[in-house]
Amino acid sequence: MTIHAIQVVTTTASEAEAQQIAAALVEARLAACVQVSGPITSTYRWQSKIETSQEWRCTIKTQQSHFAAVAAMIAQVHSYDVPEILATAVVAGSPEYLAWLAGELVDPSQP
Repeated sequence: MTIHAIQVVTTTASEAEAQQIAAALVEARLAACVQVSGPITSTYRWQSKIETSQEWRCTIKTQQSHFAAVAAMIAQVHSYDVPEILATAVVAGSPEYLAWLAGELVDPSQP
């Protein structure tokens, strides 16, 4: 069985917002697990100014087939105008963990 696991990353302005995104994704079975870490410091250019802010990172464990739904839910809940939503392919993992991950997700082919 081929499992196309990915990790999706987003950052938020508050721990509460990160926890809200995590809970929504796991409750909807779009993510098997979401790790919230932080605070972290981010430095970036926004509207022609260099900004530095404290953020919290969500690392979302899911499958490639769920990316569009995960991204849509993040965008719906997120307070940023342009939230970071980046996916990275998982190239290897323990078969047991990947099977658990797949088992915790809703089947996207089911209505």
